[in-house]
Amino acid sequence: MTNLSPAAQAVLDAYEKSNDCYREEWGQLASALRAAANQVVPVSDRPDPSNEFEYGQWLAKHTTRSYLLAIAAELEAQ
Repeated sequence: MTNLSPAAQAVLDAYEKSNDCYREEWGQLASALRAAANQVVPVSDRPDPSNEFEYGQWLAKHTTRSYLLAIAAELEAQ
């Protein structure tokens, strides 16, 4: 098993504390993270960059979504 990123390891540690976690369940955990990303930070159209406020909000949401999906992909790859 390769080392997980600190973010993915933190998610896995929190999950293991609350459950008897088995490696086979990591795919389910990844699916839950994807569902959370879709609900909390849904895909949205990129606004005009000249509107700095809207663009800044979109960028923050897009970055958060990317982080959640990256953790899910990392857990699923294990």
